[in-house]
Parts: sequence; C-alpha cells; structure tokens
Amino acid sequence: MTWYVKSFEDLTTKELYDILKERTAIFVVEQECPYLEIDGKDEASYHLFKKEKGQIVAYARLLPKGVSYTEASFGRVLVHKRYRGTGLGRELVERGLTFLEQEMGEQVVKIQAQSRLQQFYALFGFEAISAIYEEDGIPHIDMIKSFLT
Repeated sequence: MTWYVKSFEDLTTKELYDILKERTAIFVVEQECPYLEIDGKDEASYHLFKKEKGQIVAYARLLPKGVSYTEASFGRVLVHKRYRGTGLGRELVERGLTFLEQEMGEQVVKIQAQSRLQQFYALFGFEAISAIYEEDGIPHIDMIKSFLT
C-alpha cells in the first residue's frame, strides 16, 4: 500500500474520480446523508490518500487556513469499510496533521467532527470548542488543536 499527498492540480483524472466515488459512497450513501459532496473546496486543498491494488482505502482532505476557517483544517476523513478497525484511521490522521504542521507550517487546526468521533480526535490533542449541533442530519462538534502547546 502506498500513501500519496497531492494538490488538486497534481491528481490524475482517475485519482480524482476514485476519491469522489469513495467520498460519495461513504458520506452520501452509507451515512444516508444527501448533501452537496462537491463543495468547491477541493481545488484549494491537498488530498492525502492510501491505495491498495488500485483502490483508495483511506482518504482525508487537507485544507490550508482561509479555505474553511481562519485556521487550517482537514475533513472528508474516510477509511474503506474493509479496513476499519485496523489502525489505518489513526495513521491517516497522524499523516494529515504532520503534513499540515511540517509541510504547510500550520500552527492551529480546526475540524468539524462527527460527535461520535470526539474521543478519537481527542487522542490527537483536539479539544471541543462548541456544543454538539446538527449538520446535514448528523451530530457534529467543532474541535481545535494547537501545535504550539
């Protein structure tokens, strides 16, 4: 399995298609959440993904500050159903945070997490900064992490 981090311009047409296919399969179909998955932020983002046998098995979108928030962010975090529970999600988040801090020079990261994953993100130093609220019919919470502490 190989990890990649690519800007939008560096993605091949096939990689972009596969990314959007996996994101739609999980966030729209599996989670039964009809929403506009393609939100106009992909072009300004980096795309971190892992492939096995040509299939994307893990993915996260890394957003520089100013795209979603005044802080850097990441989202659309997914692990293919067959690979859940293997530690791949932790590795994905660790790699994303490392890229944001070391390659992009970001000092603070803000995320909009599904509330059921609050404890998972707390393992990486994220702290809740909002109450739980509904977004597209799913409970979410805003969280923040600083690399300065």
